[in-house]
Amino acid sequence: MEKFFKLKENGTNVRTEFIAGLTTFVTMAYVIFVNPNTLEASGMDKGAVFVATILAAIIGTLIMGLVANVPYAQAPGMGLNAFFAYTVVLGQGFTWQQALALVFLCGLINILITVTRIRKMLIAAIPQSLQYAISGGIGLFITYIGIKQAHLLDFTVSSGTYTTLPNGNVVSGDIVPALADFTDPVTQLALIGLVITVVLMLLKVRGAILWGIMATTVIGLFMGITPIPELTASNFLPPSISPTFLKLDLAGLFTDPAKIPTVLATILAFSLSDTFDTIGTFLGTGRKTGIFDEEDEKALHSGKGFKSRLDKALFADSTATSIGALLGTSNTTTYVESAAGISVGGRTGLTSVFTALFFFLALFLSPIAGMVTSAATAPALIVVGILMMESLAKIKWDEFEEAVSAFFTVVVMPFTYSISNGVAAGFVFYVITKIVKGKAKEVHPILYVVVLLFILNFVFSALKL
Repeated sequence: MEKFFKLKENGTNVRTEFIAGLTTFVTMAYVIFVNPNTLEASGMDKGAVFVATILAAIIGTLIMGLVANVPYAQAPGMGLNAFFAYTVVLGQGFTWQQALALVFLCGLINILITVTRIRKMLIAAIPQSLQYAISGGIGLFITYIGIKQAHLLDFTVSSGTYTTLPNGNVVSGDIVPALADFTDPVTQLALIGLVITVVLMLLKVRGAILWGIMATTVIGLFMGITPIPELTASNFLPPSISPTFLKLDLAGLFTDPAKIPTVLATILAFSLSDTFDTIGTFLGTGRKTGIFDEEDEKALHSGKGFKSRLDKALFADSTATSIGALLGTSNTTTYVESAAGISVGGRTGLTSVFTALFFFLALFLSPIAGMVTSAATAPALIVVGILMMESLAKIKWDEFEEAVSAFFTVVVMPFTYSISNGVAAGFVFYVITKIVKGKAKEVHPILYVVVLLFILNFVFSALKL
């Protein structure tokens, strides 16, 4: 084990990797319940998606750990599954089988741009200031997820901006966030968990985030928030995956010539979101912790084949999407919640192996896994967000030329609930800044191509092709 994962070389041990793997699993375990509920809206079998979600997470995370030897976990992405169900199927009229085919093609494209070094070129093209901004933006994004899960915000419709229908439904209103009144027991439990986690962090308790999650879950039992599972034999048997397994409809995508532009635009949207969510996660967490150090970066750009850890991590990520589509779920991607495990010391692929093991156990112990509620994981996400703010100090905020693109990268991620949108905004303003300042030649050529693709994607989305 030491020889394969190089634990000592990476300053870690089996115990630390175990805690990190468990921490990552606990912070992202919600995916095994949320993803089936989301994809069920597209007409898919909920039980089959539950199994497909877990199997996709297991396979993708094992590939990440055993091939790339990095502590990242993979699972179906939350924003991408909503796009799958509500935009592609319910909005654009594709069947869920055709939507799975779109996801499969997106995965093949990701594999292609990985083996042809295009992804390497993308990383080389991103200026250092934007890399720091991406890390900070991810921190805010994670924090926002945690704040929402903790029910710390109430969202109300602004007066005078909406219409009330005869049936009482409200349409076309401006949504305004406000601080919650703290009467919600979920909010109360999350605040208790946040205080516990912060105190443990201040005392430098090893595995503080994990212990905070566990303590919050136990306290939730006494508050009636942590569910007590029914431990019957039938609850431990996973449903059948056959309703979604290998059900993608590739031929059906191209039977109607009029829909081909929509097909291409949708594949582009899937691919751009998946690619830059992944790159953003790797850059935002790996650079800060040294998982992808300077030596690894040199190997990435100068070596042939898959010589660096980042090379292998990008390849592992690119294969996961197509595998997930074959199983019957939306885009499988590298999870930003991996930062939780990394923050407690996870540094090698052994962390990922342990995370995959816990996902496997969840396949048979779903009642137990369901005890960890969002109120227990929300404090962990908020604390991880705090840890990731450090990178923002390295940005030259007093130089407007550098600050403008970094600013939009940081704020657009949480405001639009998308890492890739933040990356897109930062790239666009970076290019605009360089052109206006007469420094267009300083922009890597591939960055112009990427910005054009982002703009085309936004145009296609606006036209609802």
